[in-house]
Amino acid sequence: MDEHWSVDGHRHFKAAGIRQVAYVPDAGLTKLIERCREDNEIETVMCATEEEGIGLAAGAWLAGQKSAVLMQSSGVGNTINAIASLITSAHFPLFTIVTMRGQWGEGNPWQVPMGQAVAPVLEAIGVKTFQADTAADVSPMIEAGLRMAYSTDQAIAVLVSQRVIGSKVWVAGSSEGKP
Repeated sequence: MDEHWSVDGHRHFKAAGIRQVAYVPDAGLTKLIERCREDNEIETVMCATEEEGIGLAAGAWLAGQKSAVLMQSSGVGNTINAIASLITSAHFPLFTIVTMRGQWGEGNPWQVPMGQAVAPVLEAIGVKTFQADTAADVSPMIEAGLRMAYSTDQAIAVLVSQRVIGSKVWVAGSSEGKP
């Protein structure tokens, strides 16, 4: 794959009719977020918390639009009640891309617990997860996830592994990891 996965991701958003993208800024999602922000047919909304994105997705669906929610795995915990009580109970479709931390090569010990819990927790509340372990996995999983979410009214999460986005090294005493 010569191009970054965000090129295909944006193309799949367009083909699926995605009109709103909610996101919490994340380095692993930057290229996809930038592509969506540059697209005049997609309304992007930067959220203060990931849970806001779930509400936006539900509201978009009620207004007749399709959406996507973009977040890092450390923010998934913020969404659990909104997904369980609103999305899965009301059978709203949800499509989210989650860039993973706490996996392969993680250097920040605080990222590990949530990173390891994301898939089991999402699955426990009815979200179908697709794990993209290589860059070549991402595009077909986005395409299939969008189709499944919006044709079956399911909640779908594509989990993009640290093998794809890269791991970070945490340095004791610093406030940020250094790639």
